[in-house]
Amino acid sequence: MKKTSNRLADGREIIYYDLRDDTVRDAVDQRPLGATSTASEIRYDPLLSEWTAVTAHRQERTYHPPADACPLCPTRDGRLSEIPEPGYDVAVFENRFPSFTGGPGPGAAAGPHGLMAQRPGAGRCEVVCFTPDHHASFASLTDEQARLVLDVWTDRTAELSQRPGVEQVFCFENRGEEIGVTLQHPHGQIYAYPFTTPRTERMLGSLARHAAATGGRNLFDDVVAAELADTRRVVCESAHWVAFVPHAAHWPYEVHLYPRERVPDLLALSEEARADFPALYLEVLRRFDRLFGPDEPPTPYIAAWHQAPFNLPASGRQHGARADGEAVSVTREDFALHLELFTIRRTSGKLKFLAGSESGMNVFINDVPPERAAERLREVASDRQPTGSEPRTELR
Repeated sequence: MKKTSNRLADGREIIYYDLRDDTVRDAVDQRPLGATSTASEIRYDPLLSEWTAVTAHRQERTYHPPADACPLCPTRDGRLSEIPEPGYDVAVFENRFPSFTGGPGPGAAAGPHGLMAQRPGAGRCEVVCFTPDHHASFASLTDEQARLVLDVWTDRTAELSQRPGVEQVFCFENRGEEIGVTLQHPHGQIYAYPFTTPRTERMLGSLARHAAATGGRNLFDDVVAAELADTRRVVCESAHWVAFVPHAAHWPYEVHLYPRERVPDLLALSEEARADFPALYLEVLRRFDRLFGPDEPPTPYIAAWHQAPFNLPASGRQHGARADGEAVSVTREDFALHLELFTIRRTSGKLKFLAGSESGMNVFINDVPPERAAERLREVASDRQPTGSEPRTELR
């Protein structure tokens, strides 16, 4: 993988990741762009113990441009875009309308009764373009291309985690207008948060409580072992990965992918697990696209990598207590890297909307039994078999 960094006309960084070491990336952004003006702040909700970002500048972000004005396509035939090169393997650039940006600063004084805390929304938001083909999808990538994207996610995680104020790095892809995507070109994003996200905080708390209740057992390990033992919700597996519909799935079709060897983040994956990932992940994505039949448009989905926050001290963070009152701490190594993939389409032509119970109380009601979802995902398995050049365990 060759990595080349350059600058766009307004000063934002763009980074090219190429499969060939002899690739040269030196095109200059010819657009007459002024310097970006962004401001992000985060405000603390004391009732939910979580941060919310306030970003007024994002109201002006690009919204459903026509295909011939796509800002993520390469610059060709006189049409200028966010990517000055006429082609690319993977391109990553700073989002022009970021939710988090800049470095940390002093927090504003809290308001009455010590509440209303706020501070700068430090961090960084990046766009990851998987392919120059506007009409492609992640599922249409080759194993080699998917491996390159995995290496890009890993490299960006390593770099962003070192930025001042960053506590957690989140790599994800939104696909489909139904999900809320405003640019149809296949792409993902990376958020470098200035706090540990609420979802991760809840996982850490559950991890500590499980350890306290079981004499130190790891919750992630036990969940994966339980799913493998049950077998009904296992979708497919390989030598180094397992994919299953979780027992208490929130979404109509939801699959979690775990490496068999627990690691806290993408940086810690073994080379064997990296080499094994593309075939399994691409197979799951292709099954998603076959769920509802050939006449249905591509399945909308969100694919989200969950990584351990980088601010956990070596001694761990206290998140619970045993029955005798002694505190229980969790460390980064206790967390399990995993990818959560789900769609809001519940059946042909119908979407799962977050209504009163989900949006108002965060209590999900799922119309599709997880066992039936897993069965359907097994039914739509591809006929693709590993070849002699692909030394992988056959996908189940």
